[in-house]
Amino acid sequence: MANSEKKWMTTLLLSLFGLGNLGLHRFYTGHTKTGIAMLLTLGGCGFWTLYDIFMIVTKKFEDANGNIVCE
Repeated sequence: MANSEKKWMTTLLLSLFGLGNLGLHRFYTGHTKTGIAMLLTLGGCGFWTLYDIFMIVTKKFEDANGNIVCE
């Protein structure tokens, strides 16, 4: 797998500062459908948001093309 063109720090900051529940980090990385789902469910009542934050911090979060967001 290649590294994503999306910035790791931007993705992390979008997910942390109250915007994770709105799915903005998902929209940023190209996951439009799951971004809408997160927006409608407020991040899966927070659980989905916590999972995404964990995946971003451990540098295992992928963009819509399957590339790792790590830089």
